[in-house]
Order: sequence, then C-alpha cells, then structure tokens
Amino acid sequence: MKRRQFVQYTGAGLLAGLGLSLVDRLPAQAQSGAVSIQYLGHTCFLFTGDGRRILVNPFRPVGCTAGYSAPQVGADLVMISSRLLDEGAVEGLPGNPRILFEPGVYDVNGLQVNGIAMDHDDVGGRRFGTNVAWRWVQGGVNILHLGGAAAPITTEQQILMGRPDVLLVPVGNGPKAFTPEEAQAAIQLLNPKLVIPTHFRTAAADAATCDILPIDNFLALMGGTPVQQVGNSISVAPGDLPGSTQIRVMSYA
Repeated sequence: MKRRQFVQYTGAGLLAGLGLSLVDRLPAQAQSGAVSIQYLGHTCFLFTGDGRRILVNPFRPVGCTAGYSAPQVGADLVMISSRLLDEGAVEGLPGNPRILFEPGVYDVNGLQVNGIAMDHDDVGGRRFGTNVAWRWVQGGVNILHLGGAAAPITTEQQILMGRPDVLLVPVGNGPKAFTPEEAQAAIQLLNPKLVIPTHFRTAAADAATCDILPIDNFLALMGGTPVQQVGNSISVAPGDLPGSTQIRVMSYA
C-alpha cells in the first residue's frame, strides 16, 4: 500500500506576522469556470473543477455511514475534518492523493486552502476534539465545508470564513454536529449564496443505526428560504450564484 502524503501545516506564523489571513489571499485566484459537486454520503463530497479533483471527508461504512458505500473515487487532494471513521478514513483510497488534516493555511500546487479549527462537540472539544472546516476557491467559487462543526462560530472563525458562495453545513444534530437551530444561526452569520446541508438522516443512515435528525427538521426552520431538491451532483458557476441565500438538498445515489 502506498504511503499517504499527510501535509503538515507550516505557514500560519508567516501570514500572521504579515497581518494577513487566507481571506486576503483567496480573491487573487481564478474567478471563472465552474465547479461540479458530487454527494457521496454523510459529509463526503467530491469537488471537480480547475483541473482538480478534491475529496472531502471520506469515510468507512460504520455507525452513521454504515448504509453508504465507502467512497472509491480518484482525487488529487483529500481534506478530512477529523480522524474519526465517519469523516476521516483515508486508507484504501485509489491513487496517492495529498491529504490535509490539520488546521492552517496551505498552498497545494498553487491552490490556497484554509483549514479553520472548530470544536467538534459542545464541551470545548473535550469529547471529540477539533473539527477542521475547509475553505478554498475552485472554478471561481468560494467554498466553505464546515465538516462536523458543533459549537457556535466565533468572531475569529467568522473572519477567516468570510462570506462563502457555497456553504456545506451539518444540520442533523447528534453528539458532534450542529443542531438544526445552530445550523440556521451559522447560515445567518455567514450569509452564503448557496447552502448544501450535510450530516442528516437518510435511508442509508436511518434511526436504527444513527441518532441524527432528518433534513425536514432543518428545512422547517428555514421557511422562506428557497429550497431545491437536486440529485447527487450539481454544477455551480460564479455567474449563476443567487444574490441571497438558497438551499440545495442533494440526494444520495
């Protein structure tokens, strides 16, 4: 088996010394094209655009991901929110992708990525440790994947996150993710253009194996926000983004 390329963070001190954050750097990247987003179950998605394939939160089928097929897709870069098996199982992935797993600012072959540390539970991370939210620009689209965020977004985290074009946010509660109400508060704070809910109960993650809520609990709180049910893959182009928040509910195929 090939050895995985876990990329260690080294650049925060330099950026801090210059008074810069990734927020200052992201707009310098290409702002044209589009990104394809494929839903692979739970909080796992494949992003394709700008000649890159980026996989976020691959998992092993266990617990809340027991009913999903383990993602077996080729990718150039893999980002994981934690080392937990439902969002950080990298063994067995095809090829030899580079892997980001710690908070920090990265340059991966010209792609600027910001990993933002958040608590993975509501007791200061003492139970499940640190969750890493990932922010990057691909196909001209500013993407923020909150992973398994479970605590309210702080002012410092909000500054690093900025206003995303596409926000992937957990909505199903459980011991290590936002409640529907917390997800709603995060959306109101970040004011994204598109919201893609994650971490909710589906036929593949039913109540018998996983104690998380269905998507309806979250959507009921978001009354008045346009909602579109889509398939397991969508394409997002900068020129097609709405001016105010809309929701896209993706389905598992």
